[in-house]
Amino acid sequence: MPNTPMTVLVVGATGGIGRLVVAESIARGHTTRALVRDAAKAERRLPAETQVVVGDVTRPETLSKAVADADAIVLTLGSDGSGRSTPESVDYAGVRNVLAALPGRTPRIALMTAIGVTARGSAYDHLLDWKRRSERLVRASGLPYTIVRPGWFDMNGPDEHRLVFLQGDERRSGSPSDGVIAREQIAEVLVQAVSAQEAVGKTFELVAESGPAPDDMNSLFAVLDQDAPAALDAVRDEANMPLELEPQRVRDDLDAVRAHGSASTSQT
Repeated sequence: MPNTPMTVLVVGATGGIGRLVVAESIARGHTTRALVRDAAKAERRLPAETQVVVGDVTRPETLSKAVADADAIVLTLGSDGSGRSTPESVDYAGVRNVLAALPGRTPRIALMTAIGVTARGSAYDHLLDWKRRSERLVRASGLPYTIVRPGWFDMNGPDEHRLVFLQGDERRSGSPSDGVIAREQIAEVLVQAVSAQEAVGKTFELVAESGPAPDDMNSLFAVLDQDAPAALDAVRDEANMPLELEPQRVRDDLDAVRAHGSASTSQT
């Protein structure tokens, strides 16, 4: 499909993936806005064409300017485990706060999480469970979305550029054997997802295997199964996180996101 120019907001824009998403979005002709906490840092790291908006996903009151008039939002949040940057406060609540700033708006959403996000009882539960909860918020929002679960960053060989989209999240060893992918290709997939109708309502794991990069990414999106309407988890995901056992605050957040989504739908 033709690349129609959009206003794309990148959240997590100065991170390792976010910077590449900003560059890819600009290269594709989109007006590209970056949500950053530090404008000076953004000026050093991001292209001059970037529209920089200062805000913080942990402070909801700072987000309205960033989301205003955005046609699409790419979320590449990642916590560092220090201070206020925890999996709950950033990977999860950051997504919640962005969604809460959107009543009356219906942008396309592309959320990056991780391969193996549905694993339970692993050493990474403190991170993966919150990323999975962020996915559930996006699905509950009623917005048009794509959720991308990339494999291990930049561990692919020089001949491994053939993109493979998987579903069911069956690769959950917590090691690079689950799959590898270059950061640049993650950015390309995220940016293309927000303008491809074939990607709407789909969740998939993203890895690269031996072979050349694809010429047509839309054909890869097209063969994926959509998530079931109103489902919290992705198509073919293992049902191993019962909602009734989730913390009350998480269930309350889901209810609030559903209510915001209903408000947005009624105004469009």
